[in-house]
Amino acid sequence: MTPRSTVLITGASTGIGRVAAKALAEKGFRVFAGVRKPADAEAVAADHARIQPVILDVTNGEQIAAARAHIDEHVPEGLWGLVNNAGIVVSSPIEFVPLDELRRQFEVNVTGQVAATQAFLPSIRRGKGRIVFTGSSSGYFTMPYIGPYAASKYAIEAIGDALRRELHPWGIPVSIIQPGAIKTPIWEKSESAADDILEGLPEQAHELYGDRIARVRELVQRQSENAAPAETVAKAIIKALTARQPKARYKVGGDARVQRLFSLLPARWMDAMLAKVFSPEHKLPS
Repeated sequence: MTPRSTVLITGASTGIGRVAAKALAEKGFRVFAGVRKPADAEAVAADHARIQPVILDVTNGEQIAAARAHIDEHVPEGLWGLVNNAGIVVSSPIEFVPLDELRRQFEVNVTGQVAATQAFLPSIRRGKGRIVFTGSSSGYFTMPYIGPYAASKYAIEAIGDALRRELHPWGIPVSIIQPGAIKTPIWEKSESAADDILEGLPEQAHELYGDRIARVRELVQRQSENAAPAETVAKAIIKALTARQPKARYKVGGDARVQRLFSLLPARWMDAMLAKVFSPEHKLPS
């Protein structure tokens, strides 16, 4: 195996990570797929002969160290790519978000990405490879009630920029994938998690935000029905890993591009527009 053929992708149990792992394997890459559970490892390994699962929770330092030792042993020449994809969604009004949930949001989506990058960067250096982060359009356009998730994705934008500029002297590219709405299980998981959070909120939170949160659910449901398939993100990841001069950012999906345009409008305009859309009295088009 050559360094160019070996990639590690975190968060590969389901969704974008699993689809990307299979797509990379089909392109001829040897793929180490980071998963959290043995059952997920068996399922992912069955997707393709070139996929080798590794138990890797990015919030677990011992698992990161074990995965690094395993990959260093099997790929001493170094990795061609690290795809930081692991992530969760915490949704709640900022006024009432449980602080432990906010910490968990950043622990997985931000600190975990940095931990994985620090661990595997020496291998990337040996392989003269590159790094890819799975960001989000929420990293530049913030919708109400998913502030914790958006904040974590804004943080990845800053980390990606800093890392790209810091690694420039060694010619190690860093790219950020910015998907809009994508059809993956993360939204079902986040909805279930949101239910758990909402159940634990004080009565005042339900009185203040209950009808607006119901509107958010309606909007998210509509958005998910028109979401792009995870394969579109996998294609962007492959481009970032194979382009001679990879871009700093890859937007995926028409809504990601529209939201980028919205983010350039005056804040007062956008605030007024979103206030109308999220108002329970506003009728959505059928």
